[in-house]
Amino acid sequence: MRYFAAASTSPGEPWLNIAIFGAFVAVTMVIVFRASRNNKTAADYYAAGRSFTGGQNGSAIAGDYLSAASFLGIVGAIAMTGYDGFLYSIGFLVAWLVALLLVAELLRNTGKFTMADVLSFRLKQRPVRIAAATTTLVVCFFYLLAQMAGAGGLVSLLLGIGDQLGQAIVITVVGALMILYVLIGGMKGTTWVQIIKAVLLIAGAGVMTVWVLALNGFDFSALLDKAVAVAENPAILEPGMKYGVSEVAKIDFLSLGLALVLGTAALPHVLMRFYTVPTAKEARKSVVWAIWLIGIFYVFTLVLGYGAAALVGPAVIAAAPGGPNSAAPLLAFSLGGPLLLGLISAIAFATILAVVAGLTITAAASFAHDIYASVVKKGKPEPGAEVKVARRTVVIIGIVAIIGGIGANGQNVAFLVALAFAVAASANLPTIVYSLFWKRFTTKGALWSMYGGLASAILLIIFSPVVSGSETSMLKTEAIDFAWFPLSNPGIISIPLAFLLGWIVSVLDKTPEDPAKQSEMEVRSLTGIGAEKAVNH
Repeated sequence: MRYFAAASTSPGEPWLNIAIFGAFVAVTMVIVFRASRNNKTAADYYAAGRSFTGGQNGSAIAGDYLSAASFLGIVGAIAMTGYDGFLYSIGFLVAWLVALLLVAELLRNTGKFTMADVLSFRLKQRPVRIAAATTTLVVCFFYLLAQMAGAGGLVSLLLGIGDQLGQAIVITVVGALMILYVLIGGMKGTTWVQIIKAVLLIAGAGVMTVWVLALNGFDFSALLDKAVAVAENPAILEPGMKYGVSEVAKIDFLSLGLALVLGTAALPHVLMRFYTVPTAKEARKSVVWAIWLIGIFYVFTLVLGYGAAALVGPAVIAAAPGGPNSAAPLLAFSLGGPLLLGLISAIAFATILAVVAGLTITAAASFAHDIYASVVKKGKPEPGAEVKVARRTVVIIGIVAIIGGIGANGQNVAFLVALAFAVAASANLPTIVYSLFWKRFTTKGALWSMYGGLASAILLIIFSPVVSGSETSMLKTEAIDFAWFPLSNPGIISIPLAFLLGWIVSVLDKTPEDPAKQSEMEVRSLTGIGAEKAVNH
């Protein structure tokens, strides 16, 4: 606790933090420039020319998946709510296994650049591509909100910026950097940033984990006892501190778990990574790499979360400018002073930049490839026009993300990401599963499932305590209260509803889809025959 007389305003040395940030941005920008030299075709821009190995892509998947929610949000959630906060780690990791076993390789074999390639493979192209592009853009927007909120909280903590205007400027700068990365580097540049970030993040979290354990004689029980003593609350070791006070809270936890476990298999920016490898064999190898890296990191979060509770204390974390999102940087400051704080914060900053770049290129690819090239130009765009449209879309998405991030500033990023997972699981997952595994699935079923899942998830979020009705809502006043849906996460309602809509409408639909296309999709998804650069041995 020796540092924390002044820590709640601006721990460390702001100029040192800025210098480390600047060095990271300069190095990665050079890499992005070098990677951008070969961005000539749509395959280069969207899928990095399918040139990455399994190990490289697995590291990039980990870099894409381990977002600000994983590092800042989960460590903060464990520090503040103990056991219940660790449920985010469990949910995110188990979710990844579901994604790999259920859809990853089948999508890689069936698609070309985007999720809509798969969904429209045996259904009517135009309406399905429009629906898939719409859901992709909405999911990316929710996820971008979380990353931008994390950026605002992190940099405001490091530079001692407590006022709303200063934090808004910080979020704007992050958005501008993100636009620059994606405009210049495309998927290849973005992938290299994600690989670098994954290595830095796991190494940094590993060093802090060993350090925290060393301070407690490598006795995890001693660390837990210390956390209880500092927090003055034994409940942080037990289930129920956040999700167990009432029946509604328990149902809310079930809804959260459902969204986390099923949402990953439908996140467009994670699924798009499987198109950057040349073969299905490399796709499988990248999956193994990703599981190991992601699993190791989530074990680290347990030690870091309770370490923050023991060495910093929930009260100090809650009072910091970034709130719970400040737990990891404050723990770094407690362990290694200004230098470690600057390094860990630069890693967190890299995490945010890498993930927002991945999200942005996914959203841009979805609009340019699925709407412009496939719908507007009917699959025959002029040479180079698709990539130009994608780059313009990047700028628009960046501006929207900046505005949304300013509005969501101050929210726990793990919580905001859970909403993105709920929207993805509701809008995309039923259609992906039905398309891959159910022969009677129809275009009308797909449209009802996607639009119904999307609309129900968003409506329930709007009328939930997330947006209004309490001091922790986005509209931070109890005077504004239009919340009638009691749960914070809509997954338990919207996900089954989307599955049900897809099934009922397909069963009632009297216009079956082309059986030849269905057979072709089944063979291609299982064997890879006909896939992009397909080599399956």
